[in-house]
Amino acid sequence: MVTSALQRAFWSQPPTPGLIVHSDRGGQYCGNAYRQLLHDHEALRSQSRRGDCYDNAQAESLWSRLKTEVLEVRERPVFADLADAQRSVANYFDYYNHERLHSSIDYQTPYYAHQQLLPLNALNCPA
Repeated sequence: MVTSALQRAFWSQPPTPGLIVHSDRGGQYCGNAYRQLLHDHEALRSQSRRGDCYDNAQAESLWSRLKTEVLEVRERPVFADLADAQRSVANYFDYYNHERLHSSIDYQTPYYAHQQLLPLNALNCPA
């Protein structure tokens, strides 16, 4: 599942060589298929230090927000079926990236902050 999600991300926005992909030390991030996919796209693997939850604080914050803002606001934290769960999570990610303001990036949306960095990345990357 992790490898297919990363593949979809690479299809939707081809990475620049040298992209750093950070994760925790979960087994799914150590598998051959995952490592080969990173290698094929000239992406660099970065992993948090063993036992240091602060290395992955932003990702942990995302999952905490998802649980709070999607699951806990429902009358019943149960989805009708898998498609309902997938729709709810996809809608939340769209909101999280395009509408929700984040204090850690000067009260901008992640999408807006990313768009501001693209011209800088182009200047710093060799052709």
